[in-house]
Amino acid sequence: MPVHPRRRLALCALLTAEAMNLLDTTVVQVAAPLMRAQLGGPVTAVPWLTSAYTLPFAVLLLTGGRLGDRFGRRRMFRTGVTAFLLASLVCACAPALGVLIAVRAVQGAAAALIVPQTIGLIKAMFPGDETARALGTIGPVMGLAAVTGPVLGGLLTHADLLGSSWRAVFLVNLPLSLAVLALAPLLPEDRAPRRPGLDPVGGALAATATGLLVLPLLDGSRWPLTAAGAALALAFAAHQRHAARRGADTLVEPSLFRSARFPAALLALALAFAVTTGLTLVVVLQLQLVSGADALSCGLTLLPMSAGLAAGSLWAGGQLVRRYGARVMPAGLAVLAVGLLATAAAYRTGERPGSLPYALAVVGLGQGLFTPAFFGTALRPLRPQETGSAAGLLNAVQQLGATVGVALLGRVYLASPDAAGAQRACWAAVAALAAVAAATRWMTAPGPAGAEQSDGRTSDHQEATHAR
Repeated sequence: MPVHPRRRLALCALLTAEAMNLLDTTVVQVAAPLMRAQLGGPVTAVPWLTSAYTLPFAVLLLTGGRLGDRFGRRRMFRTGVTAFLLASLVCACAPALGVLIAVRAVQGAAAALIVPQTIGLIKAMFPGDETARALGTIGPVMGLAAVTGPVLGGLLTHADLLGSSWRAVFLVNLPLSLAVLALAPLLPEDRAPRRPGLDPVGGALAATATGLLVLPLLDGSRWPLTAAGAALALAFAAHQRHAARRGADTLVEPSLFRSARFPAALLALALAFAVTTGLTLVVVLQLQLVSGADALSCGLTLLPMSAGLAAGSLWAGGQLVRRYGARVMPAGLAVLAVGLLATAAAYRTGERPGSLPYALAVVGLGQGLFTPAFFGTALRPLRPQETGSAAGLLNAVQQLGATVGVALLGRVYLASPDAAGAQRACWAAVAALAAVAAATRWMTAPGPAGAEQSDGRTSDHQEATHAR
């Protein structure tokens, strides 16, 4: 296989795009209350500034991957980056909160075109042993983006460059997107050997069902929407099984659901990210709405949580997972639970407790310990033909979990926006974490799925870093 020329620069383009899409989740959380204050609108609209991005990102990821398989991954990557650039510009110029929320959804859809192309393009550029090393760069870059996101959002908003205030968190995407587009011609055009169908019926059912299940959490709607979403989710599952029996293309690999272990992994991932992402929003809302802190103070308060996440990920990924395997997961969840309990206890002492950064550092450490062990455990027993679909589902569920966490914990807090409300949100997060623990026990329970070990464990684990 010929070596792709200038592939290092091309890899930089892919990693920059990945980091940019993750940053747009975290930088906005810190600036969201100020956006609402300057543009007007109810305080209950604040969670939408994050969820409007993560929800379409989640539900369109699988379709975005199929578009790349069918029409070319470089083409879809460039299309997504161009759309992301234009949407970022419109976000920075938004005259009203409703406009900003709507264009954030366009940003999320553009991100769903970009992210699924990365692994395929890396495999096309880096042959043999270089593939694993190139894929291994994704995890550290994502960790760095997670660490710097809240602080960068606070710094950009606080700096008020040329009077831009919060608009700078979107304007920063312009030079990044232009740099990626300048390097994009170095990427090879790559597509699946067999052009798959798009399964538009499955995509529409999945997107609509997800939206109907999440909307009641965001806007306070009652059970009719939830019931309709559940019915459509069942219809989606039936459609996928029927299409697989007919030999037609499906949006997901149906064999992933023959055992309860992979669905348990999806549930665990969604709830874990719901806990940490929702908690971040609660901390920011409490600091800005009640304590009067500015965006920079919020970013610095969250910095220990990001640093704990980075330290835990490096420790678990570098040493603990290789030595202890799946047993690192419950240890990480235990540390995360201690951090949540410490956060709840901190809010008992006042509106802006001095011990909060220390509690958040423990939360981040627990998340960092849990995540590498989780992805290795979730993907290891899968067969090669299942890995791509599984990685896409895990990415989608991760974003969906973030959406649910922002919606649910945000509503719990906004029902009583004070220190007591923050405490209640922490207790809700502890309850969700108990469900995560139960799901991880389920996904590691001995059973027939344990026999489905593939010989490609190393590559499966490397592809799992993409979902981080």
